Amino acid sequence: MKKQEYAIVDIETTGGNASHSRITEIAIVIHDGEKVIDRWETLINPEKDIPPAIFALTGITNEMVSDAPVFEMVSDKVFELLSDRVFVAHNVNFDYSFVRHELERAGLKWTAKKLCTVRASRKIRPGIPSYSLGRLCKSLDIDLENRHRAGGDADATAILFSRLLEWDTDKEMDKMIKKTSQEQRLPPNLPREDFDQLPEKPGVYYFYDEHNKVIYVGKAINLKKRVASHFSGHKITPQRQNFLKDICAITFEICGTEMMALLLECIEIKKLWPIYNKALKRFEPKYGLFEYEARNGYRYLAIGKIAKNQSCIETFDTIYNGINLLRELAQQFKIDHRFCKYGSMPDGVLPLQSDQEELPNIEEHNDQVQAAIAFYLEKRPTFAIVDKGRTNEEHSYIWVEKGHFYGMGYIENDIAINDLSQIKDHMTPYPTNQYIMQLIFSFIQKHPQKVRFEKQEEHEF
Repeated sequence: MKKQEYAIVDIETTGGNASHSRITEIAIVIHDGEKVIDRWETLINPEKDIPPAIFALTGITNEMVSDAPVFEMVSDKVFELLSDRVFVAHNVNFDYSFVRHELERAGLKWTAKKLCTVRASRKIRPGIPSYSLGRLCKSLDIDLENRHRAGGDADATAILFSRLLEWDTDKEMDKMIKKTSQEQRLPPNLPREDFDQLPEKPGVYYFYDEHNKVIYVGKAINLKKRVASHFSGHKITPQRQNFLKDICAITFEICGTEMMALLLECIEIKKLWPIYNKALKRFEPKYGLFEYEARNGYRYLAIGKIAKNQSCIETFDTIYNGINLLRELAQQFKIDHRFCKYGSMPDGVLPLQSDQEELPNIEEHNDQVQAAIAFYLEKRPTFAIVDKGRTNEEHSYIWVEKGHFYGMGYIENDIAINDLSQIKDHMTPYPTNQYIMQLIFSFIQKHPQKVRFEKQEEHEF
C-alpha cells in the first residue's frame, strides 16, 4: 500500500481573493510523513500590476515577475506535484482556493484532501497566544526566513508540520484528513468545540471576530445544519473569503419555533448592526404619522420622514400608505385638512382642500385630533401567539399590544394563566418595527389557530 504523502504549499498573490487576484509566487514542499523528499518554487507572472501594499508586504515587484512564467506554463508541474497528495497549508482554504482556481483556468480539474496547519496547531498545541505563522513559529522556536515569500513560508510550514506529526499522539491529523471530517470545512480561526456544541434545534446563531465583536447574526430551523452550510462549497468571492477568515467564535440562542428565531434575528441585527448582515438592514420604515401643536395652539397631524431615534404614532414603508391613513382619519373625524400635512407630495398626489376660510374652533378641532388618534390606537388589536416551547414543559408566547410587537418569551406549563393580560408580565420586552409586524401578521394569516385575542371579536389583517 502506497504511503500517504503531503504537498505543503504556500503562495503569494496580488490580493486577498481568487476571483479578482492572481498568484505571484508558489512553493510546494513534498513530505512523506517522516521527512521532506522534494521541493519546488517559482515566481509567477500574474499578468497584472502588483499593488504597492502587496509589494510592501512581500517585496515582490513587477520587474521581478515580468520574465517569470504565467501560471498556465507551470500548471502541469503544479498538477503533478499536488496529485494524490494531501494539500497542506497554513489557513489552507486561502491557498487551496487560489490554486484550484488557477488550475481550472488552465483547463485542469483538480480536488484534494486538505489539512490546515492552523487548525491542527490549535488542536495539538492549544493555548498558544497566536496561531499566525510568524508568531506560531516564534512560540515554537521554528526558524522562519524570508517571511511573506512563498519559499520561506512553505519551509517553515513544513517544519511545523513535522513537529505536529511528532506531537500528534492521538492521531488528530488523521481524523482531520478524512473526507467525512467537518474539520477542514471550518474557518481556520474557529475552534471545533464551538461548532460541535451547536444543537439541531431552531434558534439564532452569532459569529464573532477576534475582538469578540458580533460580525453576523442568522436564524435557523436546525442550528448545526445551517451554520455548516456557511462553510460548504468553494466560492471564491472576496466577501466570502473575508467572512470565513474573520469568524473566530460562535454562540447561539435556542428558540421554541422558527418564528421566534426569525423575530430574534431581526431584533439582534437591529441592535448589533453586524458588518456582514446586509439583507435585514434594508427594512427600515421611512415615513411616520406625527402629531404636534403649533404656536397658535392648533394640533396638527403630519406624514413625514422619520429621523433617527424619532418617535411617531405609526410607521410606513411608503408615503402613499401614510397619506391614505391620514386622509381616512381626517374624513372620519372631520378634521380640517389645513391642519393635515402630507410631507413632500409625490407627483399626482394632492392633499384634499377645505372650503372653509375661517379657522375652526380651536378646542373642538383639538378634540377631533385627539379622538382620531385615540380611535386609531384603540382599534389596533392586542393578542398573543401561543406555540410550542424549547421543551415539552413550556410554551412560547409572542405578545402584540395595540398593533405593535411588545415582546416574547416562554412560560412553563404549570404556571396558571387566568387572564390573557398576565402573559405580558412574563415577556421580555423588545423594540418593534414595521418589518417585525409584517412577519407577525403574515404568520397569523397562515396560523390563525395559534392566536389568542385580548378581546374576543373578529379581526382582519
